[in-house]
Amino acid sequence: MDANKVKTLDLSKIRWDAHGLVPAIVQDVETKEVLMLAYMNEESLRRTLLERKACYYSRSRQSLWLKGETSGHFQEIIDIKFDCDQDALLLTVKQIGMACHENHFSCFHYDLTDDGFEIIGEPEVRPEPSLGRAMELLTDVIHSRNLERTEGAYTTYLFEKGIDKILKKVGEESAEVIIAAKNADAEEIRGEVSDLFYHVLVMLEERGVGVKEVARELLGRRK
Repeated sequence: MDANKVKTLDLSKIRWDAHGLVPAIVQDVETKEVLMLAYMNEESLRRTLLERKACYYSRSRQSLWLKGETSGHFQEIIDIKFDCDQDALLLTVKQIGMACHENHFSCFHYDLTDDGFEIIGEPEVRPEPSLGRAMELLTDVIHSRNLERTEGAYTTYLFEKGIDKILKKVGEESAEVIIAAKNADAEEIRGEVSDLFYHVLVMLEERGVGVKEVARELLGRRK
């Protein structure tokens, strides 16, 4: 969006609270999963519209907060709407990496039913993410592990062992896929192919080859 247009954009329709804030619900464009709830003031909303990356207002720090500025887990803006009461925003985003600081895709990963609460009615059926989106999310996690080298993580262990270890695992998982396919066991095939995909993604990260480059190569082979 043009910078001058953002500066002059009329935001008077939004009903800011007494502190000049409005709650912002954040939803992933692919999975439709609710990722988090944050707050915006007018300045953070204008910055979000200008940069096309989610920027919030931190009530604890009393300052603007660009999501992903330190972690690299940015939220690319797809769409922004406000509700009929004009006192809440809905951001549709493409989530890069994890939305939650506890390393979960969504901040809403605690289930009240685990503590004995009963949910009335039929459970919601969640849309399944596409294979491409799943690979992209996993790639983001693998990239973070490579940068941060999180202690105790298996991905960190692979990077620290180096390319020979990674290639050995790719070879082992390839053989496991072949065996699973010969056994004609769908569950076994699913698990072994997932293992292979994961280790191939680790190899691509270690060698500096992006999944988007592979995607372009695959699309170029359509005949």
